[in-house]
Parts: sequence; structure tokens; C-alpha cells
Amino acid sequence: MKTFKTVLLGEGRVGKTSLFNKFIHNQFDPSEVTTIQAQYLEKEIVVENQKVNLSIWDTAGQEKFRALSPIFYRKANGALLVYDTTDSSTLDRVEDWIAELRNILGDNVEIVIVGNKYDLKKKQQVDKEKALEITKSVNGEHFFSSAKTGKNVNEAFQELTKKMIQSSKNKKSKIKQKKSRRDFKIVKQEEKKKEGGCC
Repeated sequence: MKTFKTVLLGEGRVGKTSLFNKFIHNQFDPSEVTTIQAQYLEKEIVVENQKVNLSIWDTAGQEKFRALSPIFYRKANGALLVYDTTDSSTLDRVEDWIAELRNILGDNVEIVIVGNKYDLKKKQQVDKEKALEITKSVNGEHFFSSAKTGKNVNEAFQELTKKMIQSSKNKKSKIKQKKSRRDFKIVKQEEKKKEGGCC
């Protein structure tokens, strides 16, 4: 069974841990304590008839813990970037998280952006078009979600998993193509040697 390392990134208090717990345990605690450093759990899910294991890291978003974040998302296959739809400044910081992620992993990581707390309709501050533009710029997917109601929580993780599966297939295909070209070159070289003969 394939295992994919997934990290949750975003500013403190945007609801990363609440999304994490809703997805893993189907629980929501309105008095959730802010994560210090990181927590980690695994969950098996089935996506497009394929069983996979998600190794999920919930990281701390506060500035004083930011220096530790790169340690946790090295070798990650995918990232769920979370912002708070009731606080526009957290969306502004999403681009900083993306830059940090790309700096370490390059383009070898799939991204899904999640606008959390979407159930708080009267407190919405976020420019939806800006959120979608940022998502498009990283070839990602976007969901407005609520850890409280469960809206789009499973869907966000499912979509990220689909992207990681497809990325894994693409990498395998490229490796096969390179090997095929290399084998073809070797055969051609052998044929030329035989044609050359001697004396």
C-alpha cells in the first residue's frame, strides 16, 4: 500500500488542528488548544478504488515555531494550506507558506488550499477571487470548508490524495521512458559495433 506524507500548513489559529481532528477522528472541539511544534497520525483511505495510507503532519503556525516547520515537511508529497476565511491576513500569508514550501521541495509537492471557518457566514472577510487566483498560480485546488460542520473536510483530503497519486504515476512513467530511451541507445550502440566488424 502506497504511503503519502501530507502536511498541514498555515498561520496559528486558522483551524489546522480542527481540520486534522475532524478528518482523523470525526471530532470537533471549539476550545481546541493551539498546536505546539507538531503532531502526527496516519489514516488509510480509499481513493478511486485504490487504498492508500496518509501520513499527516499538523504543524504549528505561530511565528516562534516557524523555524521548525521545514523539518516536518521535508519529503512531503502534498500540502494542505489552510487560512481563516474570517481573517483576510491569513490568506495573505498563504503565499509566504507556498514560497517556503517550494524553496525546500520545489515543484515536487501537490497543493490544496483550504479556506476554513466558512460556516461563520457573517464574519467572512476573504476575497474569494484572490483565493482562487493564488490556487491557480500553484496548479492546486481550493475548498471552502468548516471543521465544525465537516463541510469539504474529507473532500479536501481526498482531492489532495488524488493529486498525489497522479503525481506518483507521472513520475513512474517518466522513469520508465528514460530507462526505455537508455536501453534503446545501448542496443543501437551494440548494433553499430557489430556492423563495424573487423579486418
